[in-house]
Amino acid sequence: MKQIFLSPQFSVSQIVHGQMRINDWHLSSQELLSQMKAITDMGIDTFDNADIYGNYTCEELVGNALSIQASFREQIKIITKCGINIMSDKFPEKKIQYYDYSYSYIMGQVEQSLKKLRTDRIDLLLLHRPSYLLDPVEVAKAFEKLLTDGKVRYFGVSNFYAHDFSMLQSYCSMPLITNQIEVSPYCLEHFENGNLSFLLEKRIKPMGYSPLAWGKLVHPDCEKSHRLVAELDTIARELGVDGIDKVIFAWIAQHPAGIVPINGSGNLDRIKRSIEALDIRLSTEQWQRVLVASRGVRLP
Repeated sequence: MKQIFLSPQFSVSQIVHGQMRINDWHLSSQELLSQMKAITDMGIDTFDNADIYGNYTCEELVGNALSIQASFREQIKIITKCGINIMSDKFPEKKIQYYDYSYSYIMGQVEQSLKKLRTDRIDLLLLHRPSYLLDPVEVAKAFEKLLTDGKVRYFGVSNFYAHDFSMLQSYCSMPLITNQIEVSPYCLEHFENGNLSFLLEKRIKPMGYSPLAWGKLVHPDCEKSHRLVAELDTIARELGVDGIDKVIFAWIAQHPAGIVPINGSGNLDRIKRSIEALDIRLSTEQWQRVLVASRGVRLP
């Protein structure tokens, strides 16, 4: 599989495997290691996690799997995130979900992630969501310390808008190398708010999570999703493709911003299908038919 360079020195696989739901799969440590090795054998060497995933358990599950074969860590790249405090039985004192990007919080969460993942460095650390209280001086200080100490190699953000990204970058000496955003034929938010154009302008390749729109394009439940699925199915038949999932991944990967889709499935066949989709090319008209079906109105 082709590698996508997020910086001159750092690349990720053209599809990233998302580990948000591994707690739901009830795999043993050995089974999870075997799954990760099978995914790596397909060409996907980049795995996406976050401190809060699985009620603060998913990083530890990965770490337990990696502890079985320490050498496997050298074959993969680990992405994780911090910043969101969720309501959890592990922290009963929390009254609401909120965001924290103080120096002490970032440093503490990275230490926790390193411990849970059983690794000495995080390949790519992302700030999970923007916050009105994000102090860029504090964040830049934390990033500098983590980089100097060798605990984090590269930095980026998730769910940031263009102005949030530019503001934070102006305070950081190192480049922010990606923005992980929700992208699917159903969710056009970052097409329409200028974020993808901004990332194109800055030569920053985004990652796109939830390509199947949280299941809405698998189990349509509204007029918009039914309309999209019908058009995607028509295009799949025109292309001779066995399923709309392949059309969706191809549609995302075809955008000139170089979006890296995140596949969060635990089904190896579904992961393989998303890889096969990278060889599919929609015509310009077909690509925009998907756009029109999503919007529900013709292009002006």
